[in-house]
Amino acid sequence: MFAARPRISAVVWLVTRDSQAAEDIFQATSVKALGKGGPFETEGQLLSWAQVVARHAAIDWLRRRRPEAPLLDADVLELLDAQAQAAAMPEGARVDALRDCLEAVPPHARRILELRYFEGHSCEEVARAVGVKLPAVYQRLSRLHRALRECIERRMAGGPALVGTNLEAS
Repeated sequence: MFAARPRISAVVWLVTRDSQAAEDIFQATSVKALGKGGPFETEGQLLSWAQVVARHAAIDWLRRRRPEAPLLDADVLELLDAQAQAAAMPEGARVDALRDCLEAVPPHARRILELRYFEGHSCEEVARAVGVKLPAVYQRLSRLHRALRECIERRMAGGPALVGTNLEAS
């Protein structure tokens, strides 16, 4: 379980944006896992369970401490979980890369990300807010996801946080 600390802490940090909360929630999740005994057949089952428990604890923490703060969309949280499981990176490296890449996103594209994932609006609502048709929102989000993935991969390899130039027209 402690080998998965970076992944679990990253999932929590992405929800809470609080390093101390991420540590506290990881420790509480670890204690819960130790108390569960042996219902897990594999280590993968334990880690999946721990990530779900930690994510729910992070959402609860955020609701208690920052009731006005918008939560990430459930689909985004699921994608983050999948990414966290796939990547065994040093603590914070992938999150730092994501943060750098998000800062490189052009303002008009960042607004779409903010509306969809940080303010929790549906794609239809995003389309109305930015004055484009729904298919354009889907296409722009797809481009943004791809550009951010490529940017994170470049950052992890030591490259610059450049987000694709194809986003300039998005």
